[in-house]
Amino acid sequence: MSTRLPSAAQLRRRAQRGLSLIELVIFIAVIGIAIAGVLSVYGNTVRYSVDPMVRKQAVAIAESLLTEVLAQPFTYCDPQDTANNLSPPPASTAACTGGAINSEDNAGGVLGPRPATETRFLATNPFDNVADYAGYAMAAGIFSLDDGATPIAGLGDYAATVTITRAGIVFGLANDAVLRVDVRVTGRGEDIPLTGYRFRYAPNATG
Repeated sequence: MSTRLPSAAQLRRRAQRGLSLIELVIFIAVIGIAIAGVLSVYGNTVRYSVDPMVRKQAVAIAESLLTEVLAQPFTYCDPQDTANNLSPPPASTAACTGGAINSEDNAGGVLGPRPATETRFLATNPFDNVADYAGYAMAAGIFSLDDGATPIAGLGDYAATVTITRAGIVFGLANDAVLRVDVRVTGRGEDIPLTGYRFRYAPNATG
């Protein structure tokens, strides 16, 4: 019994037959799954790539506010206190007008603006000492030094607080010789705390 081999024409027709419907459906399904996977990865990359930007922005706000506070003088008496301008200048907080209880870092333990009318935004009566910032907060946006009414564009979702405590004992000094400054910035899912220390190295310098 002989076996008939297919002719060359038959082989060509078989080679040119193409995909069956089942093969085409499987092909489309595989490609669809692959594309869906790629798009999923791309979507996650785009979504989470924003997070570092938000965090960097929060860190920048905290660093800026901490630098602002630490750049202020840290005198025995408030720069507006005439006792701070005496010659010779005061040698301790006890020499301030009203005594130590009215000194810049308040011997009574309650830090804050001295006098109480000082604010961060008034050019005529601004915060002018590190301890003035104790308890300062921006609850609904971050504000510049010259505008306390309108948050800086793009920073309306952030909040910031400043806490100041005596910390001289940490460094083996008189407790009122060093202030610890804690700045905390929150918003857009971020919570950034920063800490700095201000030493009273120029107790009468106001500039």
